[in-house]
Amino acid sequence: MSNEKPYRRVVRHLTTGFAAVLVFLALIVPDQIFRLPPGNSVFTALLRVPVEALIAGVILLLLPDRGRLGRVRRPLAATLGALLGLLTVVKLIDIGFFAVLARRFDPALDWILVDDGFNFLTDAVGKPAAIGAAAGAVVVAVVLVAGMTWAVLRLNGVLGANRPGQRRTWAVRGLSAVTAAWVALAALGTQLIGGIPVASHTAAELAAHTALALPNDLRDRKRFAEEVAVDAYRDRPADQLLTGLRDKDVIISFVESYGRDALENPQFNGAVLDSLTANSARLTEAGFAARSGYLTSSTAGGGSWLAHATFLSGLWIDNEQRYRSLVSSDRLTLTRAFGKSGHRTVGVEPGITFAWPEGQFYGYDHIYDSHTLGYNGPAFSWSTMPDQYVMSAFQKLEYAKRDRNPGRLLAEVTLTSSHTPWAPVPSMVDWDAVGDGSVYGPMVANAESPQNLWKQSDRVKSEYARSVAYSLDSLLGYLTRYADDDMVMVFLGDHQPAPVVVGQNATHDVPITIIAKDPKVFDRIASWGWSDGLKPAPDAPVWRMDTFRDRFLAAYGPEGDPH
Repeated sequence: MSNEKPYRRVVRHLTTGFAAVLVFLALIVPDQIFRLPPGNSVFTALLRVPVEALIAGVILLLLPDRGRLGRVRRPLAATLGALLGLLTVVKLIDIGFFAVLARRFDPALDWILVDDGFNFLTDAVGKPAAIGAAAGAVVVAVVLVAGMTWAVLRLNGVLGANRPGQRRTWAVRGLSAVTAAWVALAALGTQLIGGIPVASHTAAELAAHTALALPNDLRDRKRFAEEVAVDAYRDRPADQLLTGLRDKDVIISFVESYGRDALENPQFNGAVLDSLTANSARLTEAGFAARSGYLTSSTAGGGSWLAHATFLSGLWIDNEQRYRSLVSSDRLTLTRAFGKSGHRTVGVEPGITFAWPEGQFYGYDHIYDSHTLGYNGPAFSWSTMPDQYVMSAFQKLEYAKRDRNPGRLLAEVTLTSSHTPWAPVPSMVDWDAVGDGSVYGPMVANAESPQNLWKQSDRVKSEYARSVAYSLDSLLGYLTRYADDDMVMVFLGDHQPAPVVVGQNATHDVPITIIAKDPKVFDRIASWGWSDGLKPAPDAPVWRMDTFRDRFLAAYGPEGDPH
């Protein structure tokens, strides 16, 4: 009879149960758990059978406690526990990536985003809290690895081959029954919710994805090099490029986080629709017309530079490796094409706060960044300056210059006021009052802080929409105030906002619009099937963003001449 005291027996059973639950959860919780339908789906997702536990259990049962093989048993269990702990850390990062960027973490390429994540937290909750969160994440990672190692070692002791015969027999029978159930469930393809199989292999799949990240990225690098080499427009003579826009000033503008949901999601689209309605009336009165469609962005929730590169290069840029390879190439971008056709090309980039050598790749004659736009006002969280100021500065620095060549200007303008954390949102002021930006000082001083806004999830959505409406008012208001008859504007969203606004299952679609007074501009794209006006119809064409460059160059080249 055992002399073990009752309270020790209770503690032993509780710790063993805790270890079992810890390992079970680490194995079966999906990295897309926030994509499950609302209700009891999260709890239902726990009703799964992890094959990894069965395999490890069989191995540990077969290994003896003593002898030559016995010496392997405990180190093997510790290694399995440490690996499971590391995989759990990766899974938590995946969950965060799906929540913010709607995709998995790439362990070979995504470390560069750590700074962006920290800056986002700083804007949303303040620097002290961001530092605390970063430190907490490191502590959680260490505790998870150590705790999972302990848990597997604890279960290894329970499964010891030299345990009393009855206990070992029950362990063998239990594993056999669960294994048979897993095989049956896998063969039947049984699913409970959200398309997640009951016969789970989540940890094995995650391990394979993590282990294969580097070789997959190496293969993608080779594929991308082949894609870059294929370019129908690289050697096109200058006099055969953009002939349909030879006498037009063109603005290509990216509106930060302007996604399809900003137009179609009834939870928060009111402010954006009101802006488009009001601006449409003013543009029509000024003699402008518009056509709109949708593009599928290569990113979501963030990574604007990937979308910009995709749109301007005609190549699918969805990760940092492709981006770095692209900007090291001689790919013909839309901006370079305009330059070859005789336009002066300028980049208006208020979000650039440091050296930006990539500007040379895009082919700008001149770049105006946050240091050279003449702004003398406060920052609006991440956004260094309001969009209305950016457009006003563009007017003064380029469009209104007396010595410029009319019909020979291409400006790529990036608007940032609708960037996270969507607080504070600027208000429109009289264009004559914009000045050097000091007018915005009281606006920021009296505004709500991002930290307070992000405590209210519903208001985050409404303020996101309000920020997009402000960006549209700034951009379209500039047209009605300053543009002449030869102006053509192309504006689009770079990506959908974070899933905190649009949910986990939103598309990657963004609106795109072309505005002009000259009907000949629209004659060249009549075959595109785009909708009249600033808002694309629900059934408007949806193209991948990387296809736009070639379609645009064809439409406004010699082959697109309707006559």
